[in-house]
Amino acid sequence: REARARAEQRRARMRHEAQVAAAVAAGSRQLLAHVEVSLVRAAEERDAAERAKAERETELETARNRGRDLKGELDKLTDSVHRGEVLGAEKRMRIEQLESKALEELGVEPAGLIAEYGPDQLVPPSPPAEGEELPEDPEHPRNRPVPYVRAQQEKRLKAAERAYQQLGKVNPLALEEFAALEERHQFLSEQLEDLKKTRADLLQVVKEVDERVEQVFTEAYRDTAREFEGVFSRLFPGGEGRLVLTDPDNMLTTGVDVEARPPGKKVKRLSLLSGGERSLTAVALLVSIFKARPSPFYVMDEVEAALDDTNLQRLIRIMEELQESSQLIVITHQKRTMEVADALYGVSMQGDGVSKVISQRLR
Repeated sequence: REARARAEQRRARMRHEAQVAAAVAAGSRQLLAHVEVSLVRAAEERDAAERAKAERETELETARNRGRDLKGELDKLTDSVHRGEVLGAEKRMRIEQLESKALEELGVEPAGLIAEYGPDQLVPPSPPAEGEELPEDPEHPRNRPVPYVRAQQEKRLKAAERAYQQLGKVNPLALEEFAALEERHQFLSEQLEDLKKTRADLLQVVKEVDERVEQVFTEAYRDTAREFEGVFSRLFPGGEGRLVLTDPDNMLTTGVDVEARPPGKKVKRLSLLSGGERSLTAVALLVSIFKARPSPFYVMDEVEAALDDTNLQRLIRIMEELQESSQLIVITHQKRTMEVADALYGVSMQGDGVSKVISQRLR
């Protein structure tokens, strides 16, 4: 009985919920219908608003274009008025200048000048040009005044101004100025001749110096190149090294390239050699210069730092040869180099921390 009662309650509750759901569904369908009608009406109103907006934007763009056109016309009119005012001011200034010029140069008032020489007056015949003969008949058109024509009178004015400019001004001090200029011209001419002579002498000196420099450089290069081949072959037994000019036809501007080919290698560029080989090649070049142009003494600083024992022994033999004709000052940390020295100079620090220079003569 309790189960039946509970089942009856559930059935009643379900019937009630079904009625509520049916009512909600009916209300939802009505609400959906109202929403659809509202959406249709809103879409129509939106389309009408967009059309009205497009019309207003078109009218606004038209109005703006019209405003820009009117603004451009206003600017043009303003510029035209401004130019007219400027031209008017210039014309008034020009008239005032002409009036002042007429009073200062001719002593005639503007009214009297217009009355006597205005455009309504006849222009008298011009005086005869140089070599021209006037007709004897006074009624001849050449001897009679003619009406005023502005273009013709402007042409006559320009011709008269050119003739006046060609005439020039009378200078009472022209003779003194000519004498001073002639003296100045003579002085400058003498100075110019001296400069030309000095320039020719300098060019000759430069030519002689260039010839001497070229001769000395050529001789030094040939001797150094010869010594370099021998020294290089001694430092690199079986190798080949030489000096090459970059521009043999111009000894004053040519460069010198060093070609080094150690034994067993085909490279000739120094950048492809090892550090010791480059160092030994540089030493070979220095020694070649020493042999080609001997000096009383030479200073070498750590030239054998990157050499092994074999190459160091070859370099030491060359140093011993240089000792026969020159003094060598060698800064080194190699014991074998120190062994062949006649005297050693070094810096030592005692127990008190004070450095002291010491020397030791070996021979």
